[in-house]
Amino acid sequence: MLKAYNTLSRKKEVFKPKEGKKVELFVCGPTTYDFSHIGHARTYIVFDMLVKYLKEKGYNVFYLQNITDVDDKIVNRAKEENVSWKVLTRKFEREYFKDMKSLAVNSITKYARATSHIKEIISQVERLSRKGFAYKIEDGIYYDISKFKEYGKLSRRTALQAEDAVTRIDESIGKRNRGDFCLWKFSPKESLRLPTGQAKPFTEPSWPSQWGDGRPGWHIEDTAITEKYFGPQYDVHGGAKDLIFPHHEAEISQMEAISGKKPLVRYWFHTGFLTVGGTKMAKSLGNFVTIREFLKKYPTRILRLFVIKAHYRSPIDYTENSILQAEKELERIDEFISKLKTSASAKATEDKQNSKIVKNLVLVTRKEFEKAMDDDFNTPKAIASLFNLINRGNSLIAQNKMFPSAAEDILNFLGKMDKFFNFIFFKKIKEKIPDEVMKLVKEREEERKKGNFEKADEVRKKINNLGYQIEDAKEGPKIKKISNF
Repeated sequence: MLKAYNTLSRKKEVFKPKEGKKVELFVCGPTTYDFSHIGHARTYIVFDMLVKYLKEKGYNVFYLQNITDVDDKIVNRAKEENVSWKVLTRKFEREYFKDMKSLAVNSITKYARATSHIKEIISQVERLSRKGFAYKIEDGIYYDISKFKEYGKLSRRTALQAEDAVTRIDESIGKRNRGDFCLWKFSPKESLRLPTGQAKPFTEPSWPSQWGDGRPGWHIEDTAITEKYFGPQYDVHGGAKDLIFPHHEAEISQMEAISGKKPLVRYWFHTGFLTVGGTKMAKSLGNFVTIREFLKKYPTRILRLFVIKAHYRSPIDYTENSILQAEKELERIDEFISKLKTSASAKATEDKQNSKIVKNLVLVTRKEFEKAMDDDFNTPKAIASLFNLINRGNSLIAQNKMFPSAAEDILNFLGKMDKFFNFIFFKKIKEKIPDEVMKLVKEREEERKKGNFEKADEVRKKINNLGYQIEDAKEGPKIKKISNF
């Protein structure tokens, strides 16, 4: 029986979706104004693992994730870089998808952009206004948290404590309460000028509404998106711990006020912080490592193991030593698998007694593993059972007691485990070599055939400058990405 910790109740509960084996799950996605860092990766790897485990247990999971492509941070960054907000967001949306592909995070059913749901957002603001939960001031439409009597039930804070929020506070002198948040932000009355002093005005993202042209606040996009795909209530909402207040608190306040139904979500799952020397990794603090920077130095599977071997609700401290430890653990796994494959392919006479011992070992390990995973996805205990299997398996191999069928049993079990862990038999995704590089490779080959080796060497340098190296072989040139480029 699967039990999971619910942030709302502060206890473990039997996992029971509202409709049998159907699970509707939403996780807060990226704000596309910069590259994602490994703190973000932690959350996305965790939920990728959880969703895949639920599927392995027979659940039909619809995993929805939003893309925040309109936001103050986006507007400010676009102004700084002197680019269109849309150009900026589409660029970093593409980079985010590349990062997820590199991390083998592929369990998301649907990505939903905020800007593709303006109609739904306006509808929610309109209904909140009509029900008396929203009010209009000079710079926008705001949610009045004093009107929602259960405000703070997720974070265990009162409306008076709303000033302690740590993420994205809407500042406005006209607000009724310090914790009130913006639902619809009006466009500036005067055209904003670029900070460089250029005459061309910066165009803020803006859409027409009955209150005036503007753009959505941050919190309203999530409930508008989830209402469209799931209705007013659904099974699971996930995200990082720092989103509990005020973001997730705001979502509850909005949707439950609109629908009159509660709870908005049956189970709230939150990942712990990824810290650096005990300090939370964050763009605002400048202490972050981007996913792409990490993957230039280490394989994906190291990051997946580093993340998954910690309990998803616990903090993890990122250090070079912790990464090297994960690397050593993977080496142990790889060595064991290599030995198993050798045993599986050996032509040895089966020993029924020893085969029975291994089958029993696999059976016990499976029970320990499932018991750990069904106890709030306790991956530290689950991975401990994996290494216990490795220790006992190595002992049998050393005694020449690992016969082909027994080795196959263990390999099959590890394969099932890796369907959701994806660090045991991880296969690197073959990266498509850019057309520009392939064109230069062809050009170099033509120069070599003509005997223009000096010219061919110049082209090779161009290929290197693009981050690729070329090796000449009998069957033709081989192109590889430069690992530390």
